[in-house]
Amino acid sequence: MADDDALMDRFEKNSQRFRARDAIITVFVAAFVLVLIQGRSMKHTGEQLSPGWQRDVVLAVAKPSGWVGKLLPLHHAAHELTAGLSPDQELAKTGGFDQAPPAGAAGAGVANAVPLVTPDAFNPASIGAKPDPKLPLKTLVVAGDSLSQLLAPALGRALAPKGVKVVQDFKLGSGISKTDLVDWGRLAVTEKQKDKPDAVIMFMGANEGFPMKNAAGKDVPCCGADWAAIYANRARQMMNTYRAGGKTHVYWLTIPAQQRSARQAIAKVVNEALRVAAAPYGRQVTIFDTIPTFSPGGKYQAAIPIGGKDTIIRQPDGIHLNDAGANLLSQIMVKQLQTGFTF
Repeated sequence: MADDDALMDRFEKNSQRFRARDAIITVFVAAFVLVLIQGRSMKHTGEQLSPGWQRDVVLAVAKPSGWVGKLLPLHHAAHELTAGLSPDQELAKTGGFDQAPPAGAAGAGVANAVPLVTPDAFNPASIGAKPDPKLPLKTLVVAGDSLSQLLAPALGRALAPKGVKVVQDFKLGSGISKTDLVDWGRLAVTEKQKDKPDAVIMFMGANEGFPMKNAAGKDVPCCGADWAAIYANRARQMMNTYRAGGKTHVYWLTIPAQQRSARQAIAKVVNEALRVAAAPYGRQVTIFDTIPTFSPGGKYQAAIPIGGKDTIIRQPDGIHLNDAGANLLSQIMVKQLQTGFTF
């Protein structure tokens, strides 16, 4: 077996040794060719970088390189020659993230328009951002149907000593899916203009399930996806009215489980429609779920433990909270209000 020195001698006799200068020249030639071929791409890449010295350096080199690249056909030729190594899929001419989305919202006459997501959709706490500063709570509107009838005075008793004006505005027998007694879309505007509340607590749903008209004027019966979409749009309209462009926070309470299965089916759809409706307004609209407290496991319960003692919280109709239930909900909502307001 030959030793290493003999092998190296044989290699040196049959090959040429390169000097460090030759390697440096080779690197510069390769860089020059790359600049000529990919100068336009370098400029585009530099423009995508965040502001800083790295971006400045790349653009300082890329801008003249891009100018040269435009004059020479090398970029296109290189793309054609290397296309087989990494073929590009033929893509549509529209829909790119670098293109401005169509103005307007879906359903507003713009074909294939996607409703834009705005910062209002995000509750700062949900993304780890700094929470909005707490503001003084001076006026609170408690609105809804008969579900809010006992909650409003309970909140009034709790907050009046703290200097909070509680406005009670419940309409017995009313509902979002029925407008014969009151149109809640118009009532929301009236309340906002008259009371100018800092916060609104909405608790309703005892009278839902009525057919609603779709955009074509046809009655849609409860409680499929078409009905839920109409309900969600009506609720979203009210939420947007109450939030007053971000000046008012809305707490919309879900319906606790109902005793009768038919009513429970309606409540389930309504609660889901409310969650969907609030999606664009996570910063100003809180969907407060009453079910974990008043219907553990999602099942109707007439009594729950309060202070270690089983306490009846529902009225005999299997729909409404009684005084004990309303007082408990009032205490919970006062704590909820304290997370966003001072009083």
